[in-house]
Amino acid sequence: MKNWLKAGASLALLSMATPVLAKAHEENGQTNAAEAQKAAALAEALRAADLWVESQRQYLKIPAVSVAVAQGDKTVWAKGFGTTDRAGRQAATADTIYSICSISKLFTSVALMQQWEQGKVALDAPITDYLPWAKLAADPRESVPITLRGALTHSAGLPRESDFPYWTAPDYRFPTQAEMRAKIGSQSPLYPAETTWQYSNLGLTLVGETVEAVSGTPYADYVRANILAPLGLKDTRPNLPKDLYGKQMAVGWGALKPDGTRPEVGLFDTAGITPAAGFTSSVNDLARFASWTFRLAKSGKAEVLRPSTLREMERVHYVSPDWNTSWGLGFSVRNQNGTTVVGHGGSCPGYRSALRMAPSEEMAVAVAMNAMDNPDIIAGNIAALIQARGAAANYDPVEGVTLEDYEGVYDAQPWTAEFMAIPWAGGLIQIDRDSTEPADRIYRMKPLARDRFQVVSDKGELRETVTFERDASGKVVALLQHSNRYRRVRGL
Repeated sequence: MKNWLKAGASLALLSMATPVLAKAHEENGQTNAAEAQKAAALAEALRAADLWVESQRQYLKIPAVSVAVAQGDKTVWAKGFGTTDRAGRQAATADTIYSICSISKLFTSVALMQQWEQGKVALDAPITDYLPWAKLAADPRESVPITLRGALTHSAGLPRESDFPYWTAPDYRFPTQAEMRAKIGSQSPLYPAETTWQYSNLGLTLVGETVEAVSGTPYADYVRANILAPLGLKDTRPNLPKDLYGKQMAVGWGALKPDGTRPEVGLFDTAGITPAAGFTSSVNDLARFASWTFRLAKSGKAEVLRPSTLREMERVHYVSPDWNTSWGLGFSVRNQNGTTVVGHGGSCPGYRSALRMAPSEEMAVAVAMNAMDNPDIIAGNIAALIQARGAAANYDPVEGVTLEDYEGVYDAQPWTAEFMAIPWAGGLIQIDRDSTEPADRIYRMKPLARDRFQVVSDKGELRETVTFERDASGKVVALLQHSNRYRRVRGL
């Protein structure tokens, strides 16, 4: 009987609410349509990014690149390109492990801020309060104390490195923890503290040493138990896993030589510099880390850190005297066309990586490679393509025009490299395969009729007409522009 009463009450409420629900359904339908458009736009942007990343990998002869894009609490795209072993047979994936080098500093910074939340450290106390042995050689210049905040923001005036040649080929001989501790007393500050910005691996190593000292737990054990395990980062480690090298972990390669080859770079051990440069990870795990930051900020509930602590880390704590560099607590913080972007990059022998996060947009891009090219360019251009597609108004469909007929790679020799025609917001765009700025000054092609498009400049100006040529079977074989013919080489 109670169930029937509930059903009757529900029916009565439903009848009274019909006009309201009708309006809600209409609004919901509009919302769903808008979300579908956003999803379609993101899919087109990511397809363009996919094609461009592989083109860059080929033109720059990068053995392997892996990329992931996180949106909110989800990874919306993750993929590997190229191969990860010496023989060129092991395909890269989004789970391929790379050295992420200085992105390690984000995990070290989180570990330190956990100690701060527990009241075990004060950011503005002298670092020697926690590490009595970390006293540098006497310096006649007047200075405020070297603090944890100064180390986290690279403004402490510390030497860039522990005094060992560990970035020197071919051995990359990093100091042990004991050697690093013993050497620091003979090193002098580069600058008085808080007077300029100087990136310092030694500084973040001392932050990791502080975590170990105040927690009473070896650094690597601490981050595994208190950060990596709780966040489910199964492929992230505070070391380079020798047993996975050449398998799940990509082998390293050096910078491109004039003859188009790259030297092999052997495996190394960051030893006593691990808190600053010793982690390995996959782009899938870096995307999970980014999603954790978005989730934490949105939920208002503590998870590994308190939300307020993360906000404190991601705001600017130091700006260089020339106003060109700004840093949070461990995080790089910069303004990209009005959007705050936080994250870090990594560069170790044979590997480079980048993690860019836009907290206000809940969007992140992670890139890792096993070569010494610039992953930040790739990350930035993926973000730019997403932004450009999101800002592009859709063209109305034109009868007889199927965009997939025209997509493909076209030959532009001898003037430029190949270019791609890619479906984009109801029309097409052209992207040069060797372009380093694929989203810069995008010229679109608006469909007019079957095989006829009008070029629209990045400023919205209507330009020349472009036509496509078909063979006897109806297949598109060329693009004609300004009376010149560009042969279609292959599909996308």
